[in-house]
Amino acid sequence: MKPVTLTTERLVLRPFDASDAPAVYAACQEPDIQRWTTVPSPYRREDAEQFAGTVVPEGWRHDTAYHFAVVTRAEEVLAGAMGLVRLDRLRTPERQAELGYWTAKEQRGRGYTVEAARAVLGWAFGDLGVERMEWHAEAGNEGSRAVARRLGFRMEGTLRAKLPREGTRRDVWIGSLLPSDLPGTHGPSGAAGTGVPEPTPYLPYPG
Repeated sequence: MKPVTLTTERLVLRPFDASDAPAVYAACQEPDIQRWTTVPSPYRREDAEQFAGTVVPEGWRHDTAYHFAVVTRAEEVLAGAMGLVRLDRLRTPERQAELGYWTAKEQRGRGYTVEAARAVLGWAFGDLGVERMEWHAEAGNEGSRAVARRLGFRMEGTLRAKLPREGTRRDVWIGSLLPSDLPGTHGPSGAAGTGVPEPTPYLPYPG
């Protein structure tokens, strides 16, 4: 995948690059980010440098993850990270991806995460052909779940003992979003030349 840039009223979403490492390092010192996400803990400068300079470009190059830096348009400040991960089923019949995100502590409460996520979801459903978007979070991560609910994700339950963490197994909440769940979003057109196949018909269980 060639890296793309998305814009919203207040934000620019672009792939991270090496120059973002200091801001990523600063944001990831916040305890809640280390507690509830998959970033290393403790989080070192080398971790930020590797993520911004190596992990992100390789993810785009090899279609394993599409990570965006969420940057405010007015101040050009890093507000957070937004990404599509677990893309091994993006180009299979499942046509599925998972949305992940974190928000810098100083930028919370302004609606940036929801605004950025809506842009990524529109791109994923419309341009990438995603037909099912998943959201996962360790059970108890109420902040992440609140964002997912605002985006329209339907909570589907708890995956027991799904997440091995710090020598124990933890439960994981799961939710899903379909193109039809978003007003005005109908998924990929499947038009000739787009590289996106026709949408797969959905047959929900009637019971």
